[in-house]
Amino acid sequence: MDRYELRRQDYSLSGDQSELQAAYAKFFRTRCPLEVVRSAEPTGFDKFLWEQLCGTGATTMALPESAGGDGATLVDLTLVAEELGRVVAPVPWIDHVCASRLLARLGALDTDGDSAVVEGRRLVGLESRIGTAPGVRLVPAGAIADQIVIREGDEIVRLGFDTRPALADNIGRLPMAWIDPAAADRRTVLASGAEAVAHHDRALDEWRVLTAAALVGLVEETLRIAAEFATTRYTMGVPISTLQGISHPLANIAITVEAARNLARRAAWFLEFEPDVQPALPAAAFVYMAEEAPRAATMAVHVQGGLGVAAESAASAYLLRAKGWPLAAGDAAASAVRAAELFAAAQS
Repeated sequence: MDRYELRRQDYSLSGDQSELQAAYAKFFRTRCPLEVVRSAEPTGFDKFLWEQLCGTGATTMALPESAGGDGATLVDLTLVAEELGRVVAPVPWIDHVCASRLLARLGALDTDGDSAVVEGRRLVGLESRIGTAPGVRLVPAGAIADQIVIREGDEIVRLGFDTRPALADNIGRLPMAWIDPAAADRRTVLASGAEAVAHHDRALDEWRVLTAAALVGLVEETLRIAAEFATTRYTMGVPISTLQGISHPLANIAITVEAARNLARRAAWFLEFEPDVQPALPAAAFVYMAEEAPRAATMAVHVQGGLGVAAESAASAYLLRAKGWPLAAGDAAASAVRAAELFAAAQS
């Protein structure tokens, strides 16, 4: 029997994976209350939280042992991403681990100082949009990254700036910045050619999978907030959760969470172990959550009425990020087109 035959249809977690997720759920729950998220909004980044997260090994776990890491699988990383999304943590962990994994695959972690990248003391940003158009581009962690990895044609390039680019305001409250490669103080071509481009495409697929997983956690938390409100708010002597106009949409959100979680983990598993078998799954998982997360978060806000749309409410904070985080990839239609092309190619 093919050793992967059963696993292709079974994405239940192992005992170690369940413990890993529980550990990071506790970490984010205790270290990142909504007050921390709010206080970090002007910059999109909480440096103290980042240092604490790196102290848990969240950056080293993402890299292979050959690069000084702990060899976690992409499925393991989705569990951390889900808990990060659950508290909308203001740290660019997804961007950093995807960029550092790309550097490891390119053999670019052997230069002086890159142990700091492995440990998260030097933060790496990744351009997450699809396409190779030259010129200025928007990078999700561009305002705080020490290094930025981009693609220019068939070249993978690492940029460095003596003065970090200015923060670009965005509804996702990310530390975004417009990056002009021509203005970089340091520019290093890490690799070029078809193999280098394939490695970069793999990094973008990993980014899509982890972002989809983060959105799963985000949506599940918005569901919890809305359901808690609906069970304690009464109208005509009954909880509003008993009304079909409330209970049915909340049930739909619950279905979305489970479907998206399974899809993200399936995409992560295939990308880790059999990347050529289901290459469209990362883009499919991302596109699904890019569409469903804002819809679910909007419904959670509506359940709470006027309280939900208040600027200080938790629901509104989650809604902004549900809408804003997927935009870090640029036009979601590009990811949809990629998924469609890959699915079509698999059928031909």
